[in-house]
Amino acid sequence: MVTYNSIYDTACLRKGGARQVEALLDKPKHQRALKNIPDATYLAELSKKVFQSGFVWRVVEAKWANFEELFWDFDIDKLLMMPDDMLERKSQDKKIIRNHKKIWAIRENAIFIDSVRRHYNVSFAEFIANWSTEDITGLWLYLKKNGTRLGGNIGPYALRALGKDTFLLSRDVEGFLREHNIVETGITTKSALNNSQRFFNDLQQESGRSLMELSRLVSYCHGNNVVGVRSSESSR
Repeated sequence: MVTYNSIYDTACLRKGGARQVEALLDKPKHQRALKNIPDATYLAELSKKVFQSGFVWRVVEAKWANFEELFWDFDIDKLLMMPDDMLERKSQDKKIIRNHKKIWAIRENAIFIDSVRRHYNVSFAEFIANWSTEDITGLWLYLKKNGTRLGGNIGPYALRALGKDTFLLSRDVEGFLREHNIVETGITTKSALNNSQRFFNDLQQESGRSLMELSRLVSYCHGNNVVGVRSSESSR
């Protein structure tokens, strides 16, 4: 049976001790801090993760200041008023990554964020902050269904970057879940998401730690991320 203690002990063994493990763990933002993040920042991070998906992250980072300049620091009200012809011209600007569909997704996700604000009568930041982490995969699915190009790991990675408490289904986390028969189907199936959520909820109740910390600990228990051990040895 997989327990929090067994996960923590394995992570410490593979990473060189409890002090090293604790130094690697980040904590999520408090709910109040999440609510104080401007909605434009949420749109910017969602957009950045869209561009980073399937692309070299450092190239996106190097050009991101140009994106901010070109799209008014992702000011949602300005983006909502942008006509198609202006967006088309911006999509051809050589200072940014000229991926037409991803560039148009910026405005589409501005429309999505605005629709959330109008429907729930709260800021998008409040909407995200108020979503229960006990159903964080429900938030992933909401972003996928209602936003543009926010499926897969894009939504979860953006939430993590913004400080929302979430686990990630990274390669090592997925490998661990499969190794212990927690996930036995495609990783994006309803069954896999429900089983993963239940597993992390149980760990959280047992340990009192955040999903972010638990996700990191689980990832340290699988794969070749072993301190001081060659990859050929760590696969044994």
